[in-house]
Amino acid sequence: MTEPALATLGGGCFWCLEAVFRRLRGVQEVTSGYAGGHVPNPGYREVCRGTTGHAEVVQLRYDPDELSYRELLEVFFAIHDPTTPNRQGADVGPQYRSIILYHDPEQEAVAREVMAEVANQLDDPVVTELAPLEAFYSAEREHHRYYERNPEQAYCRLVIDPKLSTARERFRHLLAHEAGRPD
Repeated sequence: MTEPALATLGGGCFWCLEAVFRRLRGVQEVTSGYAGGHVPNPGYREVCRGTTGHAEVVQLRYDPDELSYRELLEVFFAIHDPTTPNRQGADVGPQYRSIILYHDPEQEAVAREVMAEVANQLDDPVVTELAPLEAFYSAEREHHRYYERNPEQAYCRLVIDPKLSTARERFRHLLAHEAGRPD
């Protein structure tokens, strides 16, 4: 059995990414948090001010025998807009930037390949930042499993539900059997 791998990705609000990635086969854990900045142990309010340099990200622990890093990145690019700097829909600020924080040279190489493929398919340039992960800070408890705890909230219905629909339509082959996985 292969050791679990880690991936750290940011593409807008971490609630959105967490809701989608939790549903993929091979994903064992998804943790919302902050990375890519210069302030140690930031809090949500600090990050939202845009002065910490951190992005809202998710850190995934996954089984690379069931789900490849490339497949994770393909889902990642399908559920957010990698062409808008510091913005995803109505969420605006550097904390919502598109960012891939790689854990090793192999992830960096795969990310560069996938980013080039995505760039060839889009009219606008890809602005996704690619950087080594230096530190990851878990978000406050209330941000974990946000969608599962608040499915009727307007943000969940208007922003997260469409991303879940995209994942179901385009990546059905990567979804875990949803029975027994609470939504």
